[in-house]
Amino acid sequence: MGFEVILSAQAGRDLESIVRFLAQRNPAAAERLGNALIDDALSLADFPHRGGLLRERPGFRRIVHRPWFVILYRVDETRALVEIVRFWDARQDPAALAGLSLVQE
Repeated sequence: MGFEVILSAQAGRDLESIVRFLAQRNPAAAERLGNALIDDALSLADFPHRGGLLRERPGFRRIVHRPWFVILYRVDETRALVEIVRFWDARQDPAALAGLSLVQE
C-alpha cells in the first residue's frame, strides 16, 4: 500500500514561483518542469524512503530532480504520509538552504 503525498502551502508557492520564472522565457519548458517535479513528488508514494536524510535537519529527506531542483520532504510512518515541504532551486545560494523554513503553514 502506498503513502499519501501532500504538499505544504510553502511547497506550492515554491513550485508556482519556479514555474512562473521559467515561463517568462519558455512556457512549454516551464510546464514540463512543473509536471516533472510533481511526478517526482508523487512517486514518493511508492518509495517514501528513497531520498537521502538531511544531516542538518533530522527527520527530513531530499531527492534531486535533474541537477538543479531539490524536493525536501518528511515521512510520517504512523499516518502513511509524505509531506512535500519545499521545492528548492539549487542554483540559489546554498547557504540560504540552511535558513529555509521547514515548518508547515
